[in-house]
Amino acid sequence: MVNEREALQRVIENVQQVVVGKKAEIELSLTALLAGGHILLEDVPGVGKTMMVRAIARSIGASFKRIQFTPDLLPSDVTGVSIYNQRTMEFEFRPGPLMGNVLLADEINRTSPKTQSALLEALEEKSVTVDGETRKLERLFFVMATQNPVEYGGTYPLPEAQLDRFLFKLRLGYPTEEQEIKVLERVEFTHPIDELSSVMSLEDVLKAQELVKDVHVDHSVKQYIVSIVRESRNHRDIYLGVSPRGSIALMKVSQAYAFVRGRDYVTPDDVKYLAPFVMGHRLILQTDQQMADKDGESVVRDILSSLRVPSSDSDSAVRP
Repeated sequence: MVNEREALQRVIENVQQVVVGKKAEIELSLTALLAGGHILLEDVPGVGKTMMVRAIARSIGASFKRIQFTPDLLPSDVTGVSIYNQRTMEFEFRPGPLMGNVLLADEINRTSPKTQSALLEALEEKSVTVDGETRKLERLFFVMATQNPVEYGGTYPLPEAQLDRFLFKLRLGYPTEEQEIKVLERVEFTHPIDELSSVMSLEDVLKAQELVKDVHVDHSVKQYIVSIVRESRNHRDIYLGVSPRGSIALMKVSQAYAFVRGRDYVTPDDVKYLAPFVMGHRLILQTDQQMADKDGESVVRDILSSLRVPSSDSDSAVRP
């Protein structure tokens, strides 16, 4: 178990060579990977979203595919298509970009809802259905989708059903002045992504995913998760709260985060830290809150501040 955790720290250090000053976001990305989930990165262009995805894929020795979403992209461009071969007189399946390990779905909100929906089955079931035949995806399948904020022109808001399939919604934000100077220094002669090598194998990642399932979640922590989610269904600012899928996601991601942090048990603080990233995009706010430009993450933080956090002073509160 120690070896996998040490390898994860090397991956974090590796990615930091490319993405400066975003260690927390890199940790959260690896947390989602270990939990078997997917990430939606929402931010303005040019802050390093694409570079982070490429760096993670290269660091774990994964095959990397990219889809540049555009208004004219078709669902078959994503999932693949069956083409008739005149020599064999049979239809042959030409796999789409989904048939890989790490997929960058770039600017996902610039394509039509019909094409966006083509990702739903892949995100949830790790399979695609083309011409009535279901095809399994790779054992390690990880999607990091990027989108520009919806106020930018030419974008289509993602439907709630698809937002719910993303484990996290993250933002990178602009670097500090010192960090931006460091970025300039690193790319002055060559881009650090070109020198990046694998520091963890796919088999190591798959093994770590299995080890995450053994991370202990105490009953009091489960109660805390459920209390947060149930409060989202009764909060005055929320029109539609988080579903049981959100409860499951918050527990699984807390297990993965504890593993990344070197523990074999989940603490209430893990849950409190992760809840805004897991729950914020799963909420539908009341109309007046939307018009006031309030977002889901801030409402979740309001909920967290109103709830009692289970005591973790005693080892028995969180440890098996």
